[in-house]
Amino acid sequence: VSQWKEATWLRLSRHKCPSSRWTAIRWLFLINRNNPNSISAQTTVEDMEGDGKKVVTEGVDCKIPVTEAWLRKHRLLYNGATKHPFIRSIRDGSVDFTSFKRWLGQDYIFVRSLVPFVASTLVKSWKECGDGLDMEVILGGMASLNDEINWFKKEASKFHVSLTNVIPQKANIKYCRFLESLTSSETEYAVAISVFWAIEVVYQESFAHCLEEGGTIPQELQETCERWGNEAFGAYCKSLQDIANRCLHKASAEVISKAEVSFLRVLEHEVEFWNMSVGEAGV
Repeated sequence: VSQWKEATWLRLSRHKCPSSRWTAIRWLFLINRNNPNSISAQTTVEDMEGDGKKVVTEGVDCKIPVTEAWLRKHRLLYNGATKHPFIRSIRDGSVDFTSFKRWLGQDYIFVRSLVPFVASTLVKSWKECGDGLDMEVILGGMASLNDEINWFKKEASKFHVSLTNVIPQKANIKYCRFLESLTSSETEYAVAISVFWAIEVVYQESFAHCLEEGGTIPQELQETCERWGNEAFGAYCKSLQDIANRCLHKASAEVISKAEVSFLRVLEHEVEFWNMSVGEAGV
């Protein structure tokens, strides 16, 4: 885990973000590297203060769900994924449509790779949850993926993107391989559902940000933003988060730690995916 974190900082250092923010993220990660109980049920993680300090209260019952603790603890990295310059350019209308077309083709490939991961998560849900309620939520997500693939085909036609000629780029390949690694039966349900929630909520918050008051989204991209930024999709993401929190509440400290690392890897992959979309070299 520590080797992965160190490698993360090497990559993050290349991102076009204010250096002070990423320095703060690096400091926060390194502080937690030797604290295996940072997300245990006996730890409450508060928001980072403006000076970069992390406040941890040990030995008390956790008052907030685990995923909310992650969001507070890793807020800077999360904001980097949900308010990336690519997303902000869509919001303010300055987006380069070449970048958007690149994203469109690459995300089509990604969504097709997402299907087997979600299917494996559905199987895990079937094995672990007797009431079937989790399955209904996840199955609804799977059904929407078919609609999503058709939407990508329609948008590709509109923007003259030949999906059959799209070659997956490095960042996309890495993200898809990460998902494939989680389809194993050895991956705990709590880890898988946490990853599924993270993937969906990053898109929901990203495009919801575009729809916030004051934005000047190009008319051609209004439908794209509404597709993931709408309230119904937000409610769906909340359902996934509730499932993840319930599973994590019952999970061992080891599984919670694995889920947190996987959550962070999703954020890293999302940032690299946005970077790839704007044509950053090496991704």
